[in-house]
Order: sequence, then structure tokens, then C-alpha cells
Amino acid sequence: MDTDLHVVKEPQSATAYAETEGQTLDPELRYDDSEGYILDVNQIGPNLSTKTARDGQTVLIPQPSDASDDPLNWSQAKKHIVLAVVIACTFLPDYGSVTGAITLIPQAAEYGITPDEVNHSQSGNQFMVGAGGVVAVMLSAYFGRLPVLFWFMVIATATAAGQAGSHGFNGFFVPRVLNGFFAGAAQGSGLMFIKDMFFLHEHARKINIWQAFVILSPYLGPLFASFMLTQLSWRWPFWIYTIETGLCLIAVIIWGEETYYDRRLPAEKQPPHQSHLLRLIGVEQWRSRHLRNSFGEAMMRAVRTISRPVVLLANFYYMFTFAWVVGINATLALFLTSSYGFGPKQIGFFFFAPIVATILAEAIGHYLHDTLARLYVRSHRGRLEPEARLSVIYIALPFLLTGLVVLGFALERKWHYMVTAVGWGLYVFGTMVVSVGISAYLLDAYPLESGEVGAWINFSRTAGGFIVAYLQVRWVDKVGAEACFGTQAAVCAAVVPIVVVLQVFRKRLRIWEKRGLKTL
Repeated sequence: MDTDLHVVKEPQSATAYAETEGQTLDPELRYDDSEGYILDVNQIGPNLSTKTARDGQTVLIPQPSDASDDPLNWSQAKKHIVLAVVIACTFLPDYGSVTGAITLIPQAAEYGITPDEVNHSQSGNQFMVGAGGVVAVMLSAYFGRLPVLFWFMVIATATAAGQAGSHGFNGFFVPRVLNGFFAGAAQGSGLMFIKDMFFLHEHARKINIWQAFVILSPYLGPLFASFMLTQLSWRWPFWIYTIETGLCLIAVIIWGEETYYDRRLPAEKQPPHQSHLLRLIGVEQWRSRHLRNSFGEAMMRAVRTISRPVVLLANFYYMFTFAWVVGINATLALFLTSSYGFGPKQIGFFFFAPIVATILAEAIGHYLHDTLARLYVRSHRGRLEPEARLSVIYIALPFLLTGLVVLGFALERKWHYMVTAVGWGLYVFGTMVVSVGISAYLLDAYPLESGEVGAWINFSRTAGGFIVAYLQVRWVDKVGAEACFGTQAAVCAAVVPIVVVLQVFRKRLRIWEKRGLKTL
């Protein structure tokens, strides 16, 4: 939907605007428990100047200021260049993490340990991706978005080179785990950048693109690594990852931009933009730190966010739906070798299955999420409840369950590898759809905590995967692939009632959380 501004004189509804915060009016149209977001301008009474998209019908949420420095007023080209830089940095951590799934066997031979022991470095790396995202968002609330991304990428580049050039398992383990922490900054911060630059009715499509690269990355890494290992040392995939990280750092330096803008401040109190270099390294943000959260408040934002029952429940659901993806990505190469006798080249080709599934999910999701939202708005008097974003989960559920069950049966009974590929693809398709739905839901429900909810979504995904990656090989060895993946499918089904609870009891949960947060 085109978002060029159009101004109409329309009403101030009691629920259209948020309450004032501090001493100035907050111009964002926010969520109201009883009404939802007002997206249809015809649902607002007369005498209020309301900015809409070019169609003259869709209310812009948040309402942009008149300042050119407001990221909502940037040109579409600038917005998408900054988003592309964030997406490129987001692509790195899982790409680098699961690259190690392909190098386990040659590394084990060099270190004189088992592949499962080498896999511990990968599990540690994956866990730190989630932890690093949470810390990056905490620091961004105080130091600013751009400098945190820049300095984290500097250290990510150094640690990427450290793991590629290391000697011995201990020398590899330390920079690998640290790399996960610092490379995870953009992955944890993605929702924050999307919220800063785009309007609510654009969120789902931008999240869909961003999540597509998050989910593609752990498949492209092993795919390239598999082909490299047919001719090159296991170190080469990590050197290529280092080069990619360095290129992303250069992109941040050239095209990165500070996206935080407080529309509650009048124009004369907005911090001036002086120099791109000063914003990049954090000097400008440091000088205006008194206009943002104190350091203690910035640290507590993430704690307060995960203390909300709605956020906690949504992340619990997502963790037990997505965790199996990470476990499969980290260990499937071992299963393909034992079940089908695949070598590096065959494993590389096999990774096209989840790549195709992700691309299909992105293409379908480009229209699916917005279509469901429009249908909801039309049937609810021009208003959108965040919980409407969750309906897509019911569409994804059959793909999740069928994919895991087929994958387990195919591996244990040694069905044709194409059946295994289809099962894997079905599950990946479902996780892509769920990821966008959960992310859009929490962003719409908690727009002021966009960074925090995004970081906790990322943490729940990686923390669950960290645990499963440790257990997956021994789990399959003990009970077989059928029972292992069948149990995972059962868990995916068992947590669906959480979604029902969020949709049915949303108002009660929010009242409960408001009372609880007063004590924090």
C-alpha cells in the first residue's frame, strides 16, 4: 500500500490517541484494549487533522511529525537501503552458526574428538546469538541504534576471523561463541528498526522480508560450505563468512543511519544531526542521552517486557514451535550421512529443500498476512486488534505437524531422500509463516517496546534451539527418528492452546500485566 502522506480533517476519538507521556502529547495512534487500532479514517469523527496514506483511507500509525529527520518521513529509497543493511547484518549469525554443522566431521578429525563434542561450539554460538540480541537492544535504548550496531559488527568481524584462523578446539571454541554474541545484534534489533521507519500497515510485509532472510541464512551457510568442502579445507567456509561480515560492516559504515526519533519532543528540542561519523560512533547520541532513557531504565526495559504475561506466553509458544528448526539444522548433516551415505556435495544439494520452502513462504506471506488483516478490518468497523495477526498460525499448523512426522518416518525407515526433503520443506514453510505472525502480533501489541519484544522473540528461538541441538543426536540414537520427531510434532500441537488463550483472554491478561508491572 502506498504511504505518501495525505491529510484529512477528521476527529479525535477517545481511543484514537494515546494518553500523554511526560509533558508533551504523544502523536502516535496506539492500541486501545477496547477498540484496537483505528485504520479506517472514516471511523474517526470530524475536526482532527489526520495523516493518511495516499489512498486517503488508511490512517498512518504512528502519525509522522513534519520534520525531515523523522525516519517515517524519509524517502522510500532511504528507508529500504537502511532496512537492507539491517537485513544483511541479520543474515550473518545463523549463516555462520550452521555453517559449522557441515564442518563437524573434518574438524573432529583434526582435533581428535567426536563430531558431537565439536557440535558443542555450535550450540554455544547459537545460544549467544539470542543473548547478544537482548544486550544489543538494552544498549540501544541508551546509546542509540546505529552505534551499537556498528561496534557490535566491528567485534563480530574480528571474532569471525579469529575462529577461521584458530588452532585447536579451545582456540576455535572461544571466538566462535563470542562471534554469536556480537553478530546477533541486528537479529535481535530487527523489529526495532522496522518500527522506527515504517507505518503499522506496512509492518507485516517488512517483517516477512526480514524473517525470510533470518530463516534462509542457516540453509545457505551449509549449502555453500558443503560445496567448498569437496575441494577446500574446513576453514574456508569460515573465511568466507569473515569476508561477508566485513562487507556488512562496510555497509553499516556507509549506509547505516540512526533511526530513533522521539516525536513527543517539539522541533526546537530535537537533537541536531551534525555528522554521519559522529552518529556512527555514538558521539551525537551520547550528547543527547538526557533526552532518552537513563542507563538503569534502558536495562530494565527488557526485564519489564518479558515480565508481561502476554509476551511471556507468546515467546513460550514460539520457542516450542521453532526450537526444532535449530536442532534439525545443526544435526541433519549427520543423519543424512548415516541414513543415505551422503557426502558434502549431496548434503549441499539437499539444503535447497528448505531454501525453496522459505522462498515460497515469503512469496505467499507477502499477500497472506495483509489479506487476513484487511479482512479483519473490514469486519470490525475499520479497526485492527493485534490478536488478528495470530490467525495465520492455524494455517501454518498442518505444515508444521506433517513436516515433522514425515521427516521422522523418512529418516528412520530410510524412505527416498526426496520424501525427507519434502517433510523438511513443509516444516520450514510452517515456521516461516508462524515467525511473521508472532513478530507482527507482538510489535502491534507493544509498539513502544519494539526492540525488546523482537529481542525476546529471537532469544526464545535460539535458546530453544541451543537445548535441542545439544540433545538431538543422542535423542535420535536412543529412541529413533520416528519417536523423536513425532514427539516434536506433538509438542507443536500441545502449545497451540496458548494462541487460543492469547486471542480469547487478551484484555484480562493485559489488565493483569498492568497491575503487575506497577511493582517493578
